[in-house]
Amino acid sequence: MPAPAEMSTMTGYRPGSAAYRRVVVALFAAGVATFATLYSTQAILPELASQFGVSSTASTLAVSLTTLGLGAALLVTGPLSDVSGRTRLIHLSLAASAVLAAGCALAPTWPALLGLRLLQGVALAGLPAVATAYLREELHPSTHARAAGLYIGGTALGGMAGRLLTGAVAEAWGWRWALAATAALGVSCALAVRALLPPSRRFAAGPAGARAFLRTSLRALSDRGLLALYGVGGCSAGALVAVFNTLGFRLAGAPFHLGLGAASLLFLVYPLGSVSSAVFGRLADTHGRRPVLPLGCLLAVTGALLTLPSSLLVVVTGLALLTAGFFAVHGVASGWVPARAHAGGVATGQAASLYLFSYYLGSSVFGSLAGLAWTAYGWSGVVGLATLLLSATAALALLLRRTPTLLEGSPEGSPEGSREGAR
Repeated sequence: MPAPAEMSTMTGYRPGSAAYRRVVVALFAAGVATFATLYSTQAILPELASQFGVSSTASTLAVSLTTLGLGAALLVTGPLSDVSGRTRLIHLSLAASAVLAAGCALAPTWPALLGLRLLQGVALAGLPAVATAYLREELHPSTHARAAGLYIGGTALGGMAGRLLTGAVAEAWGWRWALAATAALGVSCALAVRALLPPSRRFAAGPAGARAFLRTSLRALSDRGLLALYGVGGCSAGALVAVFNTLGFRLAGAPFHLGLGAASLLFLVYPLGSVSSAVFGRLADTHGRRPVLPLGCLLAVTGALLTLPSSLLVVVTGLALLTAGFFAVHGVASGWVPARAHAGGVATGQAASLYLFSYYLGSSVFGSLAGLAWTAYGWSGVVGLATLLLSATAALALLLRRTPTLLEGSPEGSPEGSREGAR
């Protein structure tokens, strides 16, 4: 009979073990650093538009170019991680993005800032490309959905921290100090991840070369369940970023007239994303991913519609529900992708990268379209765009309920199918 340590190596880290806690805390911190940096300019878009003399639509490029760079780089970093390993790429990504964050704070011109933000997106790609694949490989199968939910919770807190930090600091000392504060947060998290994250033990390198890459890409693009999940990521992310990219402009005008610091406080709804992703992850482990995903879509659509009235309390409630619903959807879907890929013989890093490419492509495209919708139709145009995208997400979630499982012998809708990952 194998020794306990050997059994751990074969089955993955279990909840309650010190190694499990280190993995979860390290990836939580990595998610905080990545998404605080990624969305560090979102809360200060009105300030950037004023300081550089650009339009509200042009100012959204400070977010959209970063997400676009990240999405494009994922097409390389995901397959690269399937060959070279996971942890090295995570550490490199966090270190490089922290250095570039400091460079953004010193940018002399608007084109220079946009160029640095684009490079920052490329540097940030290392963590999202491998995080869910690392969790699937290193943790026990019964905890996959739960752990993915906790990781997504870290990204939610990171997004909140970046926006709150930059909003408050920018109002007091200007946008340069705001971005410098984000860089300091990134350095702190990178050091924590370096100290805590265990090296990969169950990683098995895939075949290298252009032919192998093409073969795995075709597999990752031929499964209709994976294709639907890619669409879920792109549409849901586009809806959330559309709302939050233009939120500052709405709150600065009548009837709210809020400053940068006060407006950034609305990002305090983001901890609800951490809670919802963890709760929905547990529900997915218990009841299966298929019945749980549409519930998150319903929650998000309800929240988007509630932001229409000109009541700050109702708007905050709507943002809270939208955030909770989005992170429920993203937490379930992002953990489902590597699980289904593994069950179908697809490289998990490749599939995760394609999901995130779609996610950030949707974020970039629809985040910028939101600026045009705001200019042309006001807040109702932004909400209309978000509702349309969330309706498409819900349609894909219902399609996934009818998509056959890849795990033989597991009844449709059973929690066992979810635990094994093909649900």
